[in-house]
Amino acid sequence: MDRSFLTELAQQSTPEISTFIHVAKFTKLLKHETFRYSVALFAHRLPVLNMSSEARLCSSLTRSENLPLMIPGTGNLRMSTEPGSRPSSSVSLQVSAPVVEELSTVRGVIQDAKAFNFSDYMKEKAAAVNDALELAVPLQYPEKVTEAMRYSLLAGGKRVRPVLCIAACELVGGKQEAVMPTACAVEMIHTMSLIHDDLPCMDNDDLRRGVPSNHKKYGEDTALLAGDALLAFAFEHIARDTCGVPAERVLRVISHLGKAVGAEGLVAGQVVDIMSERDPSVTLETLEYIHLHKTASLLESSVVCGAIIGGASEEEIETLSKYAQYVGLSFQVIDDILDVSQSSEELGKTAGKDLLLDKATYPKLLGLEKSRELATELTHKAKEQLSMFDAVKCLPLLGVAGYIANRIRILRRMAELAYLEDFCRRN
Repeated sequence: MDRSFLTELAQQSTPEISTFIHVAKFTKLLKHETFRYSVALFAHRLPVLNMSSEARLCSSLTRSENLPLMIPGTGNLRMSTEPGSRPSSSVSLQVSAPVVEELSTVRGVIQDAKAFNFSDYMKEKAAAVNDALELAVPLQYPEKVTEAMRYSLLAGGKRVRPVLCIAACELVGGKQEAVMPTACAVEMIHTMSLIHDDLPCMDNDDLRRGVPSNHKKYGEDTALLAGDALLAFAFEHIARDTCGVPAERVLRVISHLGKAVGAEGLVAGQVVDIMSERDPSVTLETLEYIHLHKTASLLESSVVCGAIIGGASEEEIETLSKYAQYVGLSFQVIDDILDVSQSSEELGKTAGKDLLLDKATYPKLLGLEKSRELATELTHKAKEQLSMFDAVKCLPLLGVAGYIANRIRILRRMAELAYLEDFCRRN
């Protein structure tokens, strides 16, 4: 059976209890961890069944493989054996003994999934990253360049890339303290790319993370050098400060990260992006190349390097790489949408810059509605990659994919709250 069917179920308007039965029935052909993953995937739609209902469900399944289910408040519920079918009164549910055994674990998995608070997780990990960055880049002579480095590095931001790095490491059994130097290095490199991207010779942007861009604060010369220093120090930090990790893993991380930001990665994407400005012949394939390299490359390396530090298998690394590529592309599609639909105040950077520079974007080539559909599709594909992992341990990565897909709604809500706070102050 195609595992994607599990994700397709999440898009249906099947009643909650029916979805629960679908999960129990169709995962009988899959591995145990996939079953746990599918339950977590649906947890946001499922009620935590009370013990009597759950016991009655298991009892019914145990007594017969072809018995109508009697669930309080639902009447006689019979499920089809065909994927994608709806409940009916004429087709019976058939299950196997292994599925019945798995049902005893469902309650705990659902409760674990519901107990996970992604917002709290992001705040906790971002705070740990911020503390580590503060210590890693102290203010020292010559103060002008280290101050410029710290200005952009510590200016806030969601810390998505270092959080992904930590989450991937912990997913495969690694520890946060072991991967923190790599997570910080990823954020240093990302900050370098923002400083350089804002320069007049690139995107010429005056605003970043809600404050003046580095070159507007310190001048183009210092901004350029601050970015260079962050890039160089990122690799020094990994090599010098990673502890308790085999040397071959550290070397592999340095190699992977270097490739991700060099002429085969981030730089390649930036070059093609510049070449494509004001070019009406840019195709969707070229646009995908730009963002797979300019945006997704570093995001993918964040995940892969975290997995390497944590001791992931080659299969796990390959799967997480695919997850991150889909997340990276989704991130960029959403970013393109936000650039034409949100204000500078909401974004924390100058809105409409892509339009001003006549850049190729997803809304420009596909339109807003098709771009939204593409972002949703990419998010679903990203989540599908995680089916081989423990359901609860992969919740942070599922959460990041969902967070990126919901950035438009989140920004709109933040704007509403800001307006409300301002209204209350004035009245």
